[in-house]
Amino acid sequence: MAAISGFPALAAALRERNYRTFSIGNILSHNGTWAQRTAVLWFTWEMTGSGFWLGLMTVADLLPVVFIGPVAGAIADRVNLLTMMKITQVLAAIQSVVLAVLTFAGMMTPELLFLLVLANGVILSFNQPARLAMVPHLIQRENLSAAIGINSMIFNSARATGPMISGVLIDGWGIAFAFVFNALSYVWFIGSLYLLRLSNPRSAKARTPAREVPSEIAEGFRYAVGHAGIGRMLVILSVVSICGRPYMELLSGFADEVFGRGAEGYAFMVSMTGIGAVAGGFWLAQRGQVTGLTSRVVLALLLLALALIGFAATNLFVFALACLLITGFAVIVIGVGEQTLLQNAVDPAMRGRVMSLYGMIGRGAPAIGAIVMGSLAEVLGFQAPVLGGAILLLVLWWWAGQRHRGMAGTLEGERPT
Repeated sequence: MAAISGFPALAAALRERNYRTFSIGNILSHNGTWAQRTAVLWFTWEMTGSGFWLGLMTVADLLPVVFIGPVAGAIADRVNLLTMMKITQVLAAIQSVVLAVLTFAGMMTPELLFLLVLANGVILSFNQPARLAMVPHLIQRENLSAAIGINSMIFNSARATGPMISGVLIDGWGIAFAFVFNALSYVWFIGSLYLLRLSNPRSAKARTPAREVPSEIAEGFRYAVGHAGIGRMLVILSVVSICGRPYMELLSGFADEVFGRGAEGYAFMVSMTGIGAVAGGFWLAQRGQVTGLTSRVVLALLLLALALIGFAATNLFVFALACLLITGFAVIVIGVGEQTLLQNAVDPAMRGRVMSLYGMIGRGAPAIGAIVMGSLAEVLGFQAPVLGGAILLLVLWWWAGQRHRGMAGTLEGERPT
């Protein structure tokens, strides 16, 4: 069946009960996630005043997936995805409760916060491949592109509203309440998972012996790297994640040192990237089709590079906000576009492992970029590292532009479900 485009595509996806239930659960869950993430980075800046510590906290949050992601992806290809998600969400809720209790008690230190964020990173390393591999089980194939776009709109609406909620909670009641809010959001999402009606969402790999997991991991890596479209998209994801994505983790330092705006300015800056991301996700979702998506991803690379150059080169807060709006749009067009193309092109038997590799790069590479940029910021200031990353993105745009037709041919075609 041909893909539906425009607003009917969004409506068609939301008419499917399981996907609609999953999406409603995601709304509060993602707001809680962004409220906690904003609070953690601001708390880190308050305690340390260090760009290096901001990068280190990002490493704790994102890097565990590099080591755990391949195993988690192989597990996601062989277990009940819904059960896997329920377990990880309960553990994440417990982590938020511990954060809140220790903060209320005045016992939090940078080192302890690092360990708790690291624990959450480990938990999410198992949650992400299950969450990504679950989507095709919730939606008919012709509605997949619209569903991924809606997921992006929900996630990135939370990027706008979550920091605002966090700012209100921090200013009114204290940082601990942002952690409480996130714990409650997990309870909401867990409840929505119990309302899903799925018939054993797992792949045929569930019947293979556990001893085959290492070979399955290697098989998934070889498949992704050897695929002309998937391999090149993962290269783009890697460079964007290292050079373009880490500016987000440095925004608290930008808000305080470059623009002198404090916690309120920081929350506003994060929210502006979220507003741009909502616009990008909405634009992709209403298109409702895969055809032409590769070209748009490549164009968004140029947009991201130019916006980051503008952001890093200015001391004007209003102009910086405009640039952040554009970066939010571009990052989501790249990220959601890549995810849609990968979901469309991947062999269903490889889906969990390939999407785990996608998640591993998408979470692990920004951690590398953040620690490098955070360390450089200690010496060069916050603007120079972001400017350098943007210049490397221009090189990536040129490289991808030379290859986008070949990538489109392998990524945008029909695949069996």
